[in-house]
Amino acid sequence: MKTPVNSRFGDPFLFEAERHAAWGAAQLRTLMAFLPEGDWSADLDACLYRQGGLELRVSVLGTYDAAAGSWMWGWANPGLSGTPVVALAARAGEYGRAYGIPEFAHEVHDLSGFADPGRAAETLAFAAMGVLGAPGYIGVQAGPDTRLYLLPDDPRVPYAAFDPVSLPNSLTSATGLIGHSPYALVAGYFERFGLPQRQEPGRISAALPGDVTAVVEFDELGRIANIRMTLGGHA
Repeated sequence: MKTPVNSRFGDPFLFEAERHAAWGAAQLRTLMAFLPEGDWSADLDACLYRQGGLELRVSVLGTYDAAAGSWMWGWANPGLSGTPVVALAARAGEYGRAYGIPEFAHEVHDLSGFADPGRAAETLAFAAMGVLGAPGYIGVQAGPDTRLYLLPDDPRVPYAAFDPVSLPNSLTSATGLIGHSPYALVAGYFERFGLPQRQEPGRISAALPGDVTAVVEFDELGRIANIRMTLGGHA
């Protein structure tokens, strides 16, 4: 049996990634719809990324070396450390040191032991996007074996709006992204959109606009078992 792709990440990191999984997936779709198709270029000294005629301010999040199976955070890159282009991404390192999450705090990670090192790198980028509240991340091929990850740091990039109609699909479709804690996924989704919620063993309810309450119930294995909408107060 293959080792699960996330088995080498610690529980605190996976919890953080899970908290942001549902809204993060929606946000990445919003970013991809915003970016025009076309070739890309970057001027890191100016903190600029260009694609299809659009120019955005960005921060370098990190790089993935496919040949070595390693990840380096942008703020740890000797050529970029302390420069404006890593200022936003450096906050992920600060977060990791403050909350004891080594995946964010350590400069370089050897991902070669993962079943899918490339997916592990994407998980690091996805989780960092979440804790920073960034409107997505951009991954581009910067060399034969090098993938560069950037965070948009530009107010023109739209954020995904809360949509009660797509809520059930947003939650259930995101459960496989991290696969650590569906309960944390649901709680984080409601928290992200500022929706008052009540957390109880086996269920979470949240007050939605229009005097509607969303109730998410979990089975004995912690999986999402049911999502229902009711009119009125907490059900």
